[in-house]
Amino acid sequence: MIHIVDWHPSIKMLSSAFFVGLAGLLSIASACDNCYGPLDSLQHSRLSRRMQPEALNATVAPTRPLEWGQLNFLHTTDTHGWLEGHLKEQNYGADWGDFVSFSKHLQQKADYLGVDLLLIDTGEQPCRLMKAIPAGLVPLLIHSTTGDLHDGNGLSDAETPDGVLSNPVFENIDYDILTIGNHELYLANVAYETFFNFSTVYGDKYITSNVQILNPTTQEFQYIGQQYRYFTTKHGLRIMALGVLYDFTGNTNVTKVIKAADLVKETWFTSAINYPQPIDLFLVTGHNPIRPTVGGSTFGVLYNAIRKMRPSVPIQAFGGHTHIRDFVVFDSMSTGLESGRYCETLGFLSMSGIKSSNSTSVMNPKGVPNPTTKAISMGASTATATASAGFPSSSANASSLVYSRRYLDWNRLTFAYHAAGSQDGTFDTSSGLEVTSDITAIRKELNLTALYGCAPETYCFSCKPFGTDGNIFSLLPTALNITVVNATRATTPRIIIINTGSIRFDLIQGPFTYDDSFIVSPFTDGFQYIPDVPYATASQVLGQLNSAPGDAKRSLQHSDFDFRSLAGDICPDGSLGIMSSENILKPRSMTRGLQRRQSATTLTPGYTTTDDFGKDGDDTPHSKIPSYPQPEYIESNGTFPTDGSTPEAVDLIFLDYFTKDVLSILTTLGGKYTMADVSYYLDPDSFTTQSYLPAYAKKFWQANVPNCPTGEGVTK
Repeated sequence: MIHIVDWHPSIKMLSSAFFVGLAGLLSIASACDNCYGPLDSLQHSRLSRRMQPEALNATVAPTRPLEWGQLNFLHTTDTHGWLEGHLKEQNYGADWGDFVSFSKHLQQKADYLGVDLLLIDTGEQPCRLMKAIPAGLVPLLIHSTTGDLHDGNGLSDAETPDGVLSNPVFENIDYDILTIGNHELYLANVAYETFFNFSTVYGDKYITSNVQILNPTTQEFQYIGQQYRYFTTKHGLRIMALGVLYDFTGNTNVTKVIKAADLVKETWFTSAINYPQPIDLFLVTGHNPIRPTVGGSTFGVLYNAIRKMRPSVPIQAFGGHTHIRDFVVFDSMSTGLESGRYCETLGFLSMSGIKSSNSTSVMNPKGVPNPTTKAISMGASTATATASAGFPSSSANASSLVYSRRYLDWNRLTFAYHAAGSQDGTFDTSSGLEVTSDITAIRKELNLTALYGCAPETYCFSCKPFGTDGNIFSLLPTALNITVVNATRATTPRIIIINTGSIRFDLIQGPFTYDDSFIVSPFTDGFQYIPDVPYATASQVLGQLNSAPGDAKRSLQHSDFDFRSLAGDICPDGSLGIMSSENILKPRSMTRGLQRRQSATTLTPGYTTTDDFGKDGDDTPHSKIPSYPQPEYIESNGTFPTDGSTPEAVDLIFLDYFTKDVLSILTTLGGKYTMADVSYYLDPDSFTTQSYLPAYAKKFWQANVPNCPTGEGVTK
């Protein structure tokens, strides 16, 4: 059921009845009555599945099984609260419950094959504030920065406190190693929450090798998590694990981020690398761009330091932060994987040939393909290849190590295909079903399907050139002009400037809901202004902003995301079951009941990845979606003279996120403005960057409500 609402998305306070009501809901799975849109106008293929009631499933499955080795990894990064999955994009429709079931299947398969499987996450998990933080320790979260902490969707960002319900969902995955992200460090109270609560959930598995926090009791800095973890796998491999955040400088002053160049000189670090117990593999993880030639990455520093001390021990790295799929070769015994963002990608890596006197893991498990590729860079260009970047070589150039990497699309069809025995009645596990039901109940209680209007088309933020139809930054000036209006100054001409980094995702044709208001614009920046600025001065601010260095805090460029996803056309309903050991190696088949509308050779738009191993890493091949550069800032003009002339003065409106930049520019232009001249144009407690699109939708997107036609998403 879609509910039409007229309340503001910034209203996120939940009454005590919320928690009472939720307790009774968490064990209940809502039925899939229908998907968004007029279902009777489409011919749907049916696929038996769980997922969320509104979710779409993929129509094209992978065509090749995974290659299993002596040591195998599942890798997530930058989930940002997308635990419900992408409800309007068929490539990524699985939810966290589906992942719980999938991970359990793969763990059971690893046990059957006699090999190790480790689960890794490299940062930007949903935050929560559940246990009491010492009174008076840190201030409350303020409205203008809460979105920066999660940047995801309503499941995490609509909660009060943020993440109070989504993080327990995340914790249903039994990770072996987790690391901290930069979004846990912007605000003191979130950093302390991570220290007091989240780090205790995973104990010694949560590694923050270069991140410290001021202990309020001792008044001394200590590590938020563990500095390292030395452990032995189920089959005897001895691993030394590190977790290193990139050299982040935007952290709260109650935390410290130790630069990698300083970290590798510390006594504890050299002692860990030269650990007295045998080390079969170094596992170097971090919220850190995996390719050392990418700006900001510190993996090159870490690799060099380890390799100089231990030239013959394999190094396996896992990175994050840049939201891309990538695989790099450091040397013949060292590689690194990065696995996308937002629950769109699940990384799989396998390797064989690790020499260990203690391991009982099968080197080449029978009945499944095995990794065969040596660590030699073959796919990346000379400009980006890592293997040729001048790093010291390992002492074993003729290494016996072989690898395989795969980027799995985050959908139910992919998970079922790779799970042991993918026929009906074998995929869902009881714990996976419970997590899916929990997500459904949380979404219902948070009213995330509340409908503002029907988006008439899809607006993407990089698949179309700036200024053209279908580009979201062509829509925003109109929406800003109409909705960002102070009634007491409505007749005064205004220039409204926002940063394009305030938009974090495409706006898909179809229902525009409360959830979508977080998905498209998760930040809650307020609109400030300086009244009566000479137009000759105000008109130059946009150009100056766009010519300045890029946004440091929201620095991910749109061009970094070399993909767009496709919203599909099926609305299945569900059944459940569990895996049995006797069918663990059965040939993969499509889930019974699916009538595929696309052949195995049909390419749907999505990720097209080239890395150091070539172009075959994407588990499901896709057609490439173009990506065009976008400006860092855009503006909208309101109440200008109707004769086409320019006003003498304007209200210069901008976001409180970059107020200091605007003041600095005005000074260079000859203005004499200070913070004393700045005030809020609209009340930041009731209207923020998360407000203007819902306000616009309630006025101009009412056609077809409540039966919104759903489009195909970003297709070209």
